[in-house]
Amino acid sequence: MKRGLIAATAVAGMLVGVAACGSGGEKTGADGFKGQKLTVWVMSGSNPAQWTEQVSAQFKKKTGATVEFKVQQWNGIQQKLSTALSEETPPDVVEIGNTQTAAYAQAGALAELGDLKKEIGADWNEAFNKSSLVDGKQYALPWFAGNRVVMYNKKIWAEVGLKGTPKTRNELFKAFDTIKKKTDAEPLYLPGQNWYFFDGLTIGTGADLVKRQGGKWVSNLGDPKVAKAMDIYKQYQAFSTAPKNKDEATPQQGEVFAKGRTGAVIAMGYEAATALKANPGMKKDIGFFTIPGETADKPEGVFLGGSNFAVAGMGKKQELAKEFLKVALSKQNDRQMVKESGWTPKSPDLADAGKENPAVAAAAPAAEKSGGTTPLISQWAAVENLPNPIKSYMTAVLGGKSPADAAKDIESEINARLAKQ
Repeated sequence: MKRGLIAATAVAGMLVGVAACGSGGEKTGADGFKGQKLTVWVMSGSNPAQWTEQVSAQFKKKTGATVEFKVQQWNGIQQKLSTALSEETPPDVVEIGNTQTAAYAQAGALAELGDLKKEIGADWNEAFNKSSLVDGKQYALPWFAGNRVVMYNKKIWAEVGLKGTPKTRNELFKAFDTIKKKTDAEPLYLPGQNWYFFDGLTIGTGADLVKRQGGKWVSNLGDPKVAKAMDIYKQYQAFSTAPKNKDEATPQQGEVFAKGRTGAVIAMGYEAATALKANPGMKKDIGFFTIPGETADKPEGVFLGGSNFAVAGMGKKQELAKEFLKVALSKQNDRQMVKESGWTPKSPDLADAGKENPAVAAAAPAAEKSGGTTPLISQWAAVENLPNPIKSYMTAVLGGKSPADAAKDIESEINARLAKQ
């Protein structure tokens, strides 16, 4: 029988009953793991090459076991992961978006990791760990988090005489306009459905995408503050010829940037590696700066996106999975993630690692002054399922529909998803 998305209510009873005994037959001890293989699901672009190599080597040296990283695509991942975590042989460790962890935890699909957090993450920034907690219990461990910056082509900016970097949104738009008038390069590549950037703009206006009403969560997309955020997004997107019905991964915007005729993209730090893989020769041309806001003292609002690692509640290698997490989330390997991918350091003694990656420095001001997340409620994961209604809202507004009308068109769908528990 073909299996689709398994709702939390459907799997909760089955998963809770077996999660506690998932590791029952596993051998432990100094040599108990030798020869075993651990399966770890990671998302495309998450595990950089050097980090992966050194974690794999350290894990094998420590346990005698091997780790197999299986790379997954974001499109449709919630359905695929929901199915996988309900099966008798799920992946042992999974990467879960930090906005989605609560849903899987409340379904009973994840093992509790409170003791492990105390052992290896006592000094982690509280904001990083917040999305791993559900009802005060630790159901995942934070792997990485960060926010978007402007990744720009220094060569193109120099071609048109632009010096320094913009400090306000108006200055940024003037720079884009200069590129548009003086060269054949595209000022900004911004697909119409880069919804995490849009969510950051929403955070910047002080709005929420959902609200509590009559004892339940409902859509707040009709809030005028959300409409203001969408208007700002529309101003950005006007400098781009990217499709209005695609996101930044379709195609990978780093690969578009690598062609050398794009002035800038709104990107995560790791996307520079994507560009350099496609075009190693442009390394000297890539620069970063904080996304400027309306005024110079406050950057544009940003979504603090990232991922957590979790252990499958039905997994049969939970003790080995915990050994993997001790290795993968060690200080040494967390430092490597910051250096290699540009993520924000999650503990004070990792701050110096960011100095080696200019994307980290560019991201820091907005993370501190203007950062936030999507709602950390279990119902939110359903809202992000495909087809994502907020992406549909964005495309509709960019196509000419008013924010109010576009919100009305999809609010019933968002409310139906929020009502599933």
